[in-house]
Amino acid sequence: MGRLTREVELKYTTSGAAVASGTIAVNRDFTNANGERESDFINFVIWRKADENIVNMTAKGSQVGLEGSWQTRSYENQQGQRVYVSELVVSNFTLVETKEQTEQRKGQSAQQGNGGFNTAPQQNNFNGRQAPQQGGFSPNDMYGNDVPQLNDDDLPF
Repeated sequence: MGRLTREVELKYTTSGAAVASGTIAVNRDFTNANGERESDFINFVIWRKADENIVNMTAKGSQVGLEGSWQTRSYENQQGQRVYVSELVVSNFTLVETKEQTEQRKGQSAQQGNGGFNTAPQQNNFNGRQAPQQGGFSPNDMYGNDVPQLNDDDLPF
């Protein structure tokens, strides 16, 4: 359980599968030597219909409970170095705060110029870029240019 550190980002694979990613801040159960409570920042991904729901039902700062499996994957970057990425693959999520609290957060984000992420997307809106012929994005759009190409057959689910 933690708070979203930013708006959850929704994208689509080239085959049309929806995928969202984000980060939650989770407080540790103990304090450090100075008596301060530290936090861990956990990256997560969530697939298909559930990801569209979490995008529409949350805002930056929303408190959520995430359930899933821990995944570590690796790839070779452009410099030939092995890079490891660990993330929570979410199978279920729980909204901890009320709908009214979330709506208030969305309103604050819009006033600060950070809005637009959780509103209904405009058709063929790809952040000012022309839409790919078959729609969607590549893993490079989400994870940087050093990620090897993936297809749906590579995914374990």
